[in-house]
Amino acid sequence: MKLFLKGDRCFSDKCSYDRRGYPPGQHGQRRSKQSDYGMQLREKQKVRRIYGISEKQFRIAFKRADRQKGITGTNLLSLLETRMDNTVFRLGFVNSRNQGRHFVRHNHFTVNGKKVNIPSYQVKKGDVIELREKSRKVQAISDSLDAIVRRGVPSWLEINKDNFKGQIVGIPTREDITLPIQEQLIVELYSK
Repeated sequence: MKLFLKGDRCFSDKCSYDRRGYPPGQHGQRRSKQSDYGMQLREKQKVRRIYGISEKQFRIAFKRADRQKGITGTNLLSLLETRMDNTVFRLGFVNSRNQGRHFVRHNHFTVNGKKVNIPSYQVKKGDVIELREKSRKVQAISDSLDAIVRRGVPSWLEINKDNFKGQIVGIPTREDITLPIQEQLIVELYSK
């Protein structure tokens, strides 16, 4: 499945999944029947790869989502979407979540005027994410902001490209998350 891990490359003809729709190697084209557990595990690993987090971070996020009121799967996706590295990617400051993690780690962004260099920082409704003054000349960020027209910004975010600011205007709902994720399989996996 196409996970869009390589930023803009996944939207071009160079995407490896478009070139070859099966796994690499000698045995990549064989068919195999997957068990229920295998499908659940693949779904969890897919979400982990999409958001670029470790198993421990994912398990902690699941426990937090399980403790919250509401549907656990939707809560999990909402927690993953409101991570700082993902929010910077969704605002269009960077091309991929991995690049967002890198730029957050290197102090390129502030939240409500305070320096934040933790990629797993949870942003809240009303927070203002701003690119620092010295980082506004970085070529990669300029290129990403030019490409935001093609990708678009979710409805729970608002961006001001001229001032290099973004604001969280709401909490992401399941309808806002357009990724092909079946969160119910993840909940079933962890409830065993």
